[in-house]
Amino acid sequence: MNNDLLDYIGLGFSAFTSASLLPGTSEMVLAVLWYQKLNIVLLWCVATAGNVAGSCINYWLGVQCQRFSSQRWFPIKPAEFNRAQGWMSKFGTPVLLLSWLPVVGDPLTLMAGVFRLALWRFLVLMLIAKGGRYAALLLFADTFLTPWIHV
Repeated sequence: MNNDLLDYIGLGFSAFTSASLLPGTSEMVLAVLWYQKLNIVLLWCVATAGNVAGSCINYWLGVQCQRFSSQRWFPIKPAEFNRAQGWMSKFGTPVLLLSWLPVVGDPLTLMAGVFRLALWRFLVLMLIAKGGRYAALLLFADTFLTPWIHV
């Protein structure tokens, strides 16, 4: 198997785990592969696709989570659900554009599932947020780091 293909698969896996509730370091993997002069468009596509897929897992977990919300053993109380619902109502779905942020991004994608945001709307917002982050990282690297690294 081609080494480049393995690199892209590794990037996709790293981006996937970074978007799930698991810790990940997709930015570092992306930077290393950019440094190795892999195709920048493919890097962006793979990182974005992996990260959006990981966010979809969070969304699905949120949908499933709501099934158990009325159970006595469920850790999130109805008052907490109502507060989170008010927060989502106050700021609306555009708050998901912040899903690329560390720490707060993963819970936002989970809450989108809890509140049953339309999947198509969720996917559009994820593509904008996650794709925008990776595009910004690659643009920064290509614009400002290239003169220093690729001499």
